[in-house]
Amino acid sequence: MTLAFLLACGPTRKIGQIRRQELAATLALSRNEIEEERKVIAVTRRDTLTVKDDSGNTVLIMKAVKDEASGEMVATDVLDAAVITARFRNVAERNGHIDLRFEIIVPALMQDTRWQLRFYPDMFILEDSLRLEPVLITGDQYRRMQLRGYQQYERFLRSIITDSTRFVDLRSLEIFLRRNIPQVYALKADSSYVSDEVFHSLYGVTEREAVEHYTNQFGKSRNERRKNRKEAMYERYVKSPILTEGIRLDTVLKNSQGDFVYHYTQRISTRPKLRKADIVLSGEIYESDRRLYTMARSQALTFYISSLSAFTDATERYLTRTIERRAAAHTACYVEFRSGKHDVDPVLGNNRDELARIRENMVQLLSNPTFELDSIVIGASASPEGTQALNDALAKQRASAVADYFDRFIRFYRDSVQRALDEEARNSFTLTVGEDGKERVGRMNARKADFPAIPFHSRSAGENWTLLSYLVDTDSTLTAPQKRAYAQCLDIKDLDRREKALAQETFYPHLREALYPRLRTVRFDFFLHRRGMVKESVQTTELDTVYMKGVEALKDRDYTRALTYLKDYKDYNTAIAYVSLDYNASAMAILQELERTPQVNYMLAIVYARNQDDQHAVQCYLDACKQDRSYVFRGNLDPEIYVLIQRYGLNKEESNFQ
Repeated sequence: MTLAFLLACGPTRKIGQIRRQELAATLALSRNEIEEERKVIAVTRRDTLTVKDDSGNTVLIMKAVKDEASGEMVATDVLDAAVITARFRNVAERNGHIDLRFEIIVPALMQDTRWQLRFYPDMFILEDSLRLEPVLITGDQYRRMQLRGYQQYERFLRSIITDSTRFVDLRSLEIFLRRNIPQVYALKADSSYVSDEVFHSLYGVTEREAVEHYTNQFGKSRNERRKNRKEAMYERYVKSPILTEGIRLDTVLKNSQGDFVYHYTQRISTRPKLRKADIVLSGEIYESDRRLYTMARSQALTFYISSLSAFTDATERYLTRTIERRAAAHTACYVEFRSGKHDVDPVLGNNRDELARIRENMVQLLSNPTFELDSIVIGASASPEGTQALNDALAKQRASAVADYFDRFIRFYRDSVQRALDEEARNSFTLTVGEDGKERVGRMNARKADFPAIPFHSRSAGENWTLLSYLVDTDSTLTAPQKRAYAQCLDIKDLDRREKALAQETFYPHLREALYPRLRTVRFDFFLHRRGMVKESVQTTELDTVYMKGVEALKDRDYTRALTYLKDYKDYNTAIAYVSLDYNASAMAILQELERTPQVNYMLAIVYARNQDDQHAVQCYLDACKQDRSYVFRGNLDPEIYVLIQRYGLNKEESNFQ
């Protein structure tokens, strides 16, 4: 009893001591990361850098520390050990991600082989909070207790009988059948199937009833109760389940020789307006399923996030565009004519649809608020059958006929618009006040349809051999030898002789029936000018929407998408996208060609630092600070510049910037 009492008092005293000291695990910056940073800072590549000040004078910058006695900066190559106690850290966002690295430090006093420590890191970003994956530290005895629970539960599961025939007294059932129903017993060696209905009709008892008679009902019921109690027995035996998912770590400690340190890394994706992230730690101590102690929430560990997207130049970019006063539109109409005729027949072939399409185009041009129609040129072409002179005359007659047809349409359209305006005026009224102060109602004056006279010009395009050659080349009916025969006919310069040569070919009927009708086309050339515009051309500017999409993607830290928009511009914002994606050579090629503004100098400092060119990196950084004092503070946020500041003791004397 005394030994058991002492064993029980051990954890109790320990918990009491933890409570009195309000002991808790702590969060700290990752010492591994700090040591790596120190190594980088301590690398002796160059003791002294030579840079230029505003006056062009040479300034020597040496690795230096402040002398505590005199307060002066003195050169040194010794890097003293330091204890990191800071509660914040500057981390850089690169390529859309941020890695938050910190340590969970558990004092030795909080560790016990009979306990499980459960630690819950919480992350706070913007207005959101997120519980990160917990860290479990399990004592060796606690884990053995967990395993014993699983073993007890496994024994319980093994006690459940899954084979229902084990509850049937088969030997007694066999004796009963042999003595009382030998016919049924004879079925023992018969493999044929006998249904329960047939069994019942032969012997007056069902197979189910016979089996149940020789079944241990008590044992069967007890087994069913065990099945139904599986969930309750799991909770009884497995008081603290072993978690395998949704946790960052579950380690087993056999003894506590000192503080336990876990290096935690959490990667998060960037988002607009994300400037910092806070990590807070809480925790609990468990013994079996009993919570012994709740740890107070730790002081927040803050990560200040620097992003190169903050350097985005959001100035709107405009394109210069020349606007011409005059414009032209072109379309072709396949108006069919009877052979040798020039009259427009609206019902012939597909003329109805083609003429309707041209009428619709004319209405759109006549009602266009930007352009005013000046003139329309109509040119008609003919197929080659007949003489060239006749075809030229026929094509001109057809062009003139089409021009007359649409000239009548425009007059009809203008009259219909005027009638609509008159009707609107008749149905509209105005309210006026006379000199006597009385109101009078009158009709609205009718407006006049603003349709100037539009001249039509008809021209003959002659025989359309160009289109015919294209149709022959793309025709799937004509064979290769036939197409070569057609090409030989094209060598004949005289068009009438050429047509006669074609007429001798076997494929000529196909040309006349399938291809020639498509040569009788009418081309429309619409000539317009911009309403109210006097000069022949003016220059205007409009927002470059493609470029601004790239700027928005850059501000949203979607650098890959930003580069798809910006890569052809090769300007400062393009360089930011390259630097953010670690494409330093491409960024350098752009930055070196730009004016040395503070932003450009700072970005060059980052790229030079990545290329391990400290000389130019420090010079560009100091130049940026001289131009804009805010870069003195910005330098601490970007790891490339922060290393330079620490390595060479920058920003510690005002003379560096003034």
